[in-house]
Amino acid sequence: MRNLSRTALILKVDSLGENNRSATVFTPDDGIFHATLYGGAKSKLRALVSPMNAGTIYLYRDEPKNSTKITDFDAKKYHLSFRENLFKSWAATLVTEILIKTRAAGSPKQAFTIACGFLDGMELSAENESRLGLVRFIWRYLALLGLCPNTSTCSQCASSFHSGKFTDNSVLYRYIFDEQESGFVCPDCAQRQDNATFTLGKPAITYLESINTLAPREVRKIIIDEKSFIEMKELGYYLIEKACDSRLRTLETGIGIL
Repeated sequence: MRNLSRTALILKVDSLGENNRSATVFTPDDGIFHATLYGGAKSKLRALVSPMNAGTIYLYRDEPKNSTKITDFDAKKYHLSFRENLFKSWAATLVTEILIKTRAAGSPKQAFTIACGFLDGMELSAENESRLGLVRFIWRYLALLGLCPNTSTCSQCASSFHSGKFTDNSVLYRYIFDEQESGFVCPDCAQRQDNATFTLGKPAITYLESINTLAPREVRKIIIDEKSFIEMKELGYYLIEKACDSRLRTLETGIGIL
């Protein structure tokens, strides 16, 4: 039996019996686990331990009984705008589902940093900026999972997408995502196959590469058009579901919102 404290993000809170709750807690030290929150509806602690609140959590662990109890929670970030904006609310739920299904990518420290960075940024951003932020979160998370396609060279012939043969006014700026090869192929190689899954233009492929090569503050300065945004979003949703090895309920039920 022991008491301990952790930096934590509350992912979910579910009813447990008549008055108690089970909280799904995410910490960079222990990953994702469940902890019991005792107390009725008027409990101050119950109000603090709410989804997407982040801060320092205090726990009492009974290892022989394999149980964890929340004794206190010093909430420092409340993400209040999520309750006022439908997209932000659904995006936060999607992040939660991804984290749980992938078990924080097996890298809780890095996953915690990526997830909290997105959530904190979304709190300070308008909806349109948050939508692009979700694309960046998914792409960074795919990289953490080791499932992010190479955005710099063709997966078939290894030619660089930055070579002089690809010009701004050319349809050669179309990069085809090949599911079987799990990567992008150049237009020349794309002509020799008929199993393309997604097509992305130069702005989209360049933006995706910048996500994992530039500092976040630099990526946020890049302006992207609506068409490129849709291309990146659709591919990102497809790849993250593949990574989770299942359909994501949030994407299915949140269609039209996300």
